[in-house]
Amino acid sequence: MCDASQKITRKSQKITKMVEWLLATTAILIVITVGAAAEYCRRIRKATNEYDVAKGTVEDVVLSFNRELKRETNRLELVAYKVEGNTSRTEANQRRVEGAEKRIESLETQMGAISKKDRDVPAALAEITAKIQTAEATQEALKTQIATLYDQMQKLTVPHEIGSEPVIPIRRDKAMASLTDTEISVLELLSKEGAKTAPEIKERVQLSREHTARLMKRLYEEGYLERETGKIPFKYSVKKEMERLLNKPETSQA
Repeated sequence: MCDASQKITRKSQKITKMVEWLLATTAILIVITVGAAAEYCRRIRKATNEYDVAKGTVEDVVLSFNRELKRETNRLELVAYKVEGNTSRTEANQRRVEGAEKRIESLETQMGAISKKDRDVPAALAEITAKIQTAEATQEALKTQIATLYDQMQKLTVPHEIGSEPVIPIRRDKAMASLTDTEISVLELLSKEGAKTAPEIKERVQLSREHTARLMKRLYEEGYLERETGKIPFKYSVKKEMERLLNKPETSQA
């Protein structure tokens, strides 16, 4: 009986020791597990904080980039608008220049036909001259506008044949009796100072451009003046017969 009790007691002690060892091992494992879990949680919190910081930095960078992109987009839109406006103005100016060139070509064709037929049509030539002067004024205005878009541009010129138009004899029935004081002043000015253009005469007689052009046209058609057609504006000069009529009163007074 005693031996059986001792065996039971020894087994109980062994079981107790094994339980204690298991409990100690379990406690150690639990402590290790808790420590690992705590360290894991700490690292997770650290990673979360770093993520939040990185996320804020990235958001700031993205926001800054979006703002800069928006500013550049606005600048590009403004530049595109200006370019579009300049393109529209350039196209309009080009159309005007093309229209002026067509009108000048038409005038060249008319003058070439008149030159080939060799007809004495001073009235038609005077009308063409007025048209050319109007075309020149339009051309100068177009050049001024185009100068803001281009640095250089070839000047538009109208070729003309060098020479003088056929001499128109002075009408004896007109003489100087039908001339106004202004017309006589113009004849005396040309007789004393030589050939001049209509713009030069306009400055001396203080008349408008249209009035001066009509006055010179009348004096030419009536046979008091000659004019050179080598270039525009035409140069007018007094005929020799008219110079003798102008100088005749001075001779008689002497």
